[in-house]
Order: sequence, then structure tokens, then C-alpha cells
Amino acid sequence: MRDFYVFEQLPFEETRQRSLVLQLISDRHLGRLIVFEEAGELVGYMVLGFGFSLEFHGRDCLLDEFYVQPKSRSTGIGTAAINFAVQTCRDLGIRAVHLEADHFNVRGHEFYKRLGFKDHDRHLMTLWI
Repeated sequence: MRDFYVFEQLPFEETRQRSLVLQLISDRHLGRLIVFEEAGELVGYMVLGFGFSLEFHGRDCLLDEFYVQPKSRSTGIGTAAINFAVQTCRDLGIRAVHLEADHFNVRGHEFYKRLGFKDHDRHLMTLWI
């Protein structure tokens, strides 16, 4: 997780992140933490956060964090992870999966487009409360 935050240029506070992960995994209504391994070694993770949207026809999911270690990229593990997440959402009756990717992450944008994600030409906006 720390590697993901460095890559995304986000502040990482281990105590807070640990607390949030524990909250997520203790309540399946909130979402899922999915980790993936290769040859018994942890090589990445993703966080699915569940919500509800009238625009997107009911339950939806934000693929909140998705990270594959650089040495494991372009091996198919990312595609397999996304496919697993999408099937998990389908099984739960979720109608749409959203994600955000920084503008500088051109490789990520191309990867998501190949998997069928569409750009809505909108900007994610946040108000911290």
C-alpha cells in the first residue's frame, strides 16, 4: 500500500490506513479488500468501495485503490484482478464499477480503456468534511 501511495503522490499514514483497512474488512457492506499473489508472493491489491447511485441504476462500486508491483505488470495479473473484481460486483448485484486515474498515468488509462472502462469527461471533485 505504501508503494501505491508513493506512486500516486499521496500522503501515507500507516496507523490511519491500518485502521481503515480493518474497518473495511470487518463490514462486508462497505466493500472488499482483494490481494493478489504470484508464486506465493504478494504482488498487488485493490480496494472496492460500495455505494448507491440513481444515475448508475442502483448499487455501484468505486475501485478505490488498485496497485500491481512494477515487476508483475504486463503479466496478466492486473487484467485477472479487474475481471475478478467485476465478477464479484456482478455476483453482488452491483450495476457499475467506477475508478479514477491520475492524468499522468497514461499507461493506466490505456489499460482501463482496453478493459472497457469509459471516460465520462468529468472531474472527480471532493469536499473533505
